Amino acid sequence: MKSGQTRVVIENVQPEINHGKHAAKRVVGQKLQVTADFMADGHDVINAHIKYKYGNARSWKYAPMELINNDLWGGEFVVEKQGHYTFTVEAWIDYPLTWQHNIERKIADNQHVNVELLDGIQYLETAIKKAKDEKDYLNGLIEAFKNPDQYEYAISEAQSKRLHDIFHANPTKEFKTVYDLELPVYVDRKKALFSTWYEFFPRSTAKEEGEHGTFQDCLDVLPYVKEMGFDVIYFPPIHPIGTAHRKGKNNTTTPTPDDVGVPWAIGNKEGGHKDILPELGGFDDFKAVVKKANELGIEIALDFALQCSPDHPYVKENPSWFKWRPDGSVQYAENPPKKYQDIYPIYFESKDWENMWDEFVSIVLFWNDLGIKIFRVDNPHTKPFGFWEYLIAEVKKVDQDVLFLSEAFTKPKTMQRLAKVGFSQGYTYYTWRNNKHELIEYMTELTQGPQKDYFRPNFWPNTPDINPWILQGGNENLYITRHMMAATLSSNFGMYGPVYEQIDFTPFIGKEEYYNSEKYEVRHWDWAKTNKLKQLITRVNQIRNEHTAFHFTNNIDFCHMDNDQLLAYFKQSEDGESNILCVVNLDPYNKHYGWVNVPRQKMGLNNDQPLRMMDLITGNSYIWHDEWNYVELDPYQVPYHIFSVQY
Repeated sequence: MKSGQTRVVIENVQPEINHGKHAAKRVVGQKLQVTADFMADGHDVINAHIKYKYGNARSWKYAPMELINNDLWGGEFVVEKQGHYTFTVEAWIDYPLTWQHNIERKIADNQHVNVELLDGIQYLETAIKKAKDEKDYLNGLIEAFKNPDQYEYAISEAQSKRLHDIFHANPTKEFKTVYDLELPVYVDRKKALFSTWYEFFPRSTAKEEGEHGTFQDCLDVLPYVKEMGFDVIYFPPIHPIGTAHRKGKNNTTTPTPDDVGVPWAIGNKEGGHKDILPELGGFDDFKAVVKKANELGIEIALDFALQCSPDHPYVKENPSWFKWRPDGSVQYAENPPKKYQDIYPIYFESKDWENMWDEFVSIVLFWNDLGIKIFRVDNPHTKPFGFWEYLIAEVKKVDQDVLFLSEAFTKPKTMQRLAKVGFSQGYTYYTWRNNKHELIEYMTELTQGPQKDYFRPNFWPNTPDINPWILQGGNENLYITRHMMAATLSSNFGMYGPVYEQIDFTPFIGKEEYYNSEKYEVRHWDWAKTNKLKQLITRVNQIRNEHTAFHFTNNIDFCHMDNDQLLAYFKQSEDGESNILCVVNLDPYNKHYGWVNVPRQKMGLNNDQPLRMMDLITGNSYIWHDEWNYVELDPYQVPYHIFSVQY
């Protein structure tokens, strides 16, 4: 294919995900930074723009790009609305700027440039047509370029920034090269980027021990969650629970008649995914919880688990949605060595797949119609990627505000693919990243590699499925630091309580699981109980809300410290107004000290600029004058500093 008179070559446009098949992600009000390599023969000046538009707009908007280094160019634009944006880049030889660049070099070499001035008149005449506010100035330059008596004025203005800016702002784009792909960006509401999750089981909210909790009981727990500073409450499945092969306490396959079953074994004769477990209450009770939560600034997130109890109505109504074996049974779900005898997996290769997909979309829309805009999706990696891409797109057509959290503790590339096909957030490996090297390496991977444009991490120190080894000793100092790091490393984080804040750590021996887990039984909690951990959780969550440096994940810079037990990192908001330095003692048993360097250059400061370091936890403040400053942390006091950096 002949390129004609185009001379600029475009390569390595970013963010470009799978050749434009999948969208980069941003939230309303964020900037999209775009980079590309532009090359051309010779020494002529290149100019370039980003072209972008919202939705199906007919006309493009433009944002300038500038040379960064080594043929790498960059620019940015702000995404102002929710929904779909499209962008590409275009570049061209800028003949007016090339003329100005060349005449500057000749003037600097004391060459006479009468002919060059006359040659430049063509570019002034072209600029007049576009830069009408500068018409008088440009006409004056044309006369000066022609008049030998105005030579000194002419060569001064030929090199001027004013003329450069006119040329740059009004390009001719002659023989431009346009990148051959139009790349997508999907813009979510801000909750997709900044959220604070708290998970609890509604059935464990009863005031009396031994009773089954209800949505009415949940109303009394909502202020407790609000007080701690959480803005999303995630409920495990609230649907009828199957009775066939029901699990008993601690996952036994020999339950008693009083065992309540696992909420993820969805469905019985009373209904399925569009129904509520009667013991919890009715739809009016559920709507009352959603309403009161919203009044408190909290959103309710529901579990979306595509699996069925053998008793689920789907099994009789749509038998082809399950894979039947020769003996007339369905193989229960397994994830060796784990066995889920109370669950039938969905057979996504069913010939009735189209009706199945639409039915599953209707489940989400059913709950969305009742006010639910956030769904935590159970094990999405065990269902086809194409299905999720379809479901999320169909739901977004109805309500752009709906967000999906992927609970996929699986292979990294699978987790990334789920993010690419549309999941708003994803669970991560943070739960198992413990030492300094692991944490820095993992955060660098998330925030500086390709994932930064499409994978939004959500850090959880524990879940009902995971009682991590590091927390199984019940050391309060570890609980304190694991929460703090989840909350300050990632702009989205969550925790499973009240197990967490009450340090109910007893493990199932030999497994990363809880003994007497709520997955299998109703628990009774003292919601009035408090301790140091809960107080620090509340304070850190408050700090997150008040300081916008914590509203982003990718804005992290790790600071050098010689002590491997001390982790230090700096975060700055996009507007530069919020500057935070966090220092954490990773050793729960011993005091540690070290020297930390605050990245003053990030704030545009010299190394000798004094800084006022306000500890947002204790209220203490320090003046730091030096490039390196001393820090000491005792885990039995507060094992971390969260400094607001003021100058």
